[in-house]
Amino acid sequence: MILKNNSFFAACTAALITTGVLASAADACTRFVYLGANDQVITARSMDWKLDVGTNLWVFPRGMKRSGEAGPNSVEWISKYGSVIASGYDISTTDGMNEAGLVANVLWLVESSYPDYDGKTPGLSLAAWAQYALDNFASVQEAVDTLAKEPFTIVTDKVPGEERLATLHLSLSDASGDSAIIEYIDGKQVIHHSREHQVMTNSPIFEEQLALNEYWKQIGGTIMLPGTNRAADRFARASFYVNAIPKAENPVEAIASTFSVIRNVSVPFGITTPDQPNISSTRWRTVADHKRKLYFFESALTPNVFWVDLTKLDLSEETGKVRKLDLGPNQTNIYAGMANDQFKEAEPFKFLGI
Repeated sequence: MILKNNSFFAACTAALITTGVLASAADACTRFVYLGANDQVITARSMDWKLDVGTNLWVFPRGMKRSGEAGPNSVEWISKYGSVIASGYDISTTDGMNEAGLVANVLWLVESSYPDYDGKTPGLSLAAWAQYALDNFASVQEAVDTLAKEPFTIVTDKVPGEERLATLHLSLSDASGDSAIIEYIDGKQVIHHSREHQVMTNSPIFEEQLALNEYWKQIGGTIMLPGTNRAADRFARASFYVNAIPKAENPVEAIASTFSVIRNVSVPFGITTPDQPNISSTRWRTVADHKRKLYFFESALTPNVFWVDLTKLDLSEETGKVRKLDLGPNQTNIYAGMANDQFKEAEPFKFLGI
């Protein structure tokens, strides 16, 4: 099911508040797309988790043979596009940008419910979902056209070190400013596709997030904005600020403004919410410049920002190599400026499978 640019009203929001959705707890993480002057497009996200997720940066060239790691009938493909990605536990792709300027981000969504998998149809591990998009598509429209046909069944597994199953939703954005949010609700794929879908956080499901945001848009961000670390409140703040910051002609200023917004919706490091244990500290942030093919990274525990320039990477099938940038425990290894030369050749990690 594909939903394009749905409209929601304050009455719907009032109903959601009445039923208690506004007060629901959610895991953290925020993603938004800045649409600036001269067709600048920048996507930012925060990674919020209660523990170190063992993130490293990886460079993957074109021509890699991939498996969906979902058993004997796993979907298989060969990467069409090279990419730089941020891993989770070095068993999954959580975030990244490919050489065509497509950005993929996965965020937690507790309401996710994936189809039952009998092993008879092509399967794809949830851990490889974002990488499948980065490897195969140059634009959001191209991705939506393919994913709407459901060429695979998503298969999930337990989060490393925990008993709960991983439950994620996927956002895609491209150099044109187009966006899509893909969720699995009650075992069915739901695709929200519109340039207007600039923001994604966590619970509730995206359709209800849009309804809640309509309420805050009518109040106006210069009058009052919700200030808690709940997903619905971060959604409202990000939605207001990403369109309130100046549309700077200078791309450096645009990046600075984008960083200021993703920091504004981050959760302070070390904070805990005893009655809502799923709300966690921000551990790192990324900012992806779709036009200039720059991928910025900032750890919450280091005082600097560094970046990768995809235009200066060898992503060719013939001579490109898999490379890794070791970020260290809690991403505390310090890098400065362009970090392309700091990557080391490495064996690719294997996606978590069944």
